[in-house]
Amino acid sequence: MRARLSDIAQQAEVSEATVSRVLNDRPGVAPETRQAVLTALDVLGYERPARLRKRSAGLVGLVVPELDNPIFPAFAQVIESTLAQSGFTPVLCTQTPGGVTEDEYVEMLLDRQVSGIVFVSGLHADTAANHDRYRALIARPLPIVMINGYAPGIAAPFVSCDDGEATELAVAHLVALGHRRIGLITGPDRFVPVQRRVAGFRSAMSRLVGTSEAEVGELAELSLFGVEGGEAAAGRLIERGVTGIVSGSDLMALGAIRAARQRGRSVPGDISVVGYDDSPLMAFTDPPLTTMRQPVAAMAVAAVRALVDEINGHAAPHSEYLFRPELVVRGSTAVVGQAGAAPGSGARRPHPAAPTLAVPA
Repeated sequence: MRARLSDIAQQAEVSEATVSRVLNDRPGVAPETRQAVLTALDVLGYERPARLRKRSAGLVGLVVPELDNPIFPAFAQVIESTLAQSGFTPVLCTQTPGGVTEDEYVEMLLDRQVSGIVFVSGLHADTAANHDRYRALIARPLPIVMINGYAPGIAAPFVSCDDGEATELAVAHLVALGHRRIGLITGPDRFVPVQRRVAGFRSAMSRLVGTSEAEVGELAELSLFGVEGGEAAAGRLIERGVTGIVSGSDLMALGAIRAARQRGRSVPGDISVVGYDDSPLMAFTDPPLTTMRQPVAAMAVAAVRALVDEINGHAAPHSEYLFRPELVVRGSTAVVGQAGAAPGSGARRPHPAAPTLAVPA
């Protein structure tokens, strides 16, 4: 892409003449001004002139999935802010279905000679993916950090929310409300977080409800992440008589609520729904969503600190940092007492107000 002097000047807050001097590597420009112009080039996605590429220190790549799920912008915001506080300029790479792939983004970042890369819910979380791509980066050497998803044999720091514990806490919450017929909806089973959620669900249902292995298999529905996937999976579970649903994401939980209402059921009067993430605006849905909160800020800060340590030559532990989730109780879960009452029967269903009570895990 051909660089426009006016765009770069506006981004760097300098004159077009100054931009021209920097791009032509001429003297008479203060070091901080030169760096501001080079950073503006990177932020705007322009390719640096070959003679200037050796100066491209201080950039860090941030590769995230599509931003439709509000949890990913939440991660990106904290990571970018923390990187900036550490003196690094983040380069955000957003994946979309059918768009630029993770590997293609990595090649672009390598061309810009980034100092390191943070991967959020990337191919490292996919057990069907070839993880040699990450070993090749480490061998360059290039510091990398992965968030949410663990792949053994990769010498890098991993930062994850404890998905298994999150599911167990969600099941325990529903059991405490009297639910026994509880279902799980989550994404494809090739992803590490999904495998951990299913394992946590099996453990909790066996321990707290006494559900057999065969019965647990009928109560776990795997689908695509997103509202539509949650709606389809929840619909199948509702037909099997569940009164409580634990979801693999907040968006899937919203799909479950839609599936319940399409069948004439109320939430939480007939069916209680628990989400996962506590992404922005979940406190303002109808009803406000009970969910398992990922400690996004703590996880993002830990990931950046580990990466900065690696960049500065202070090797961070090459292991997985597990962060505890937090149960946030709102209005989408209730006591099972009136669950299953026919719509319009006149039976009083518990429908608590929507407190913003956070129950520590």
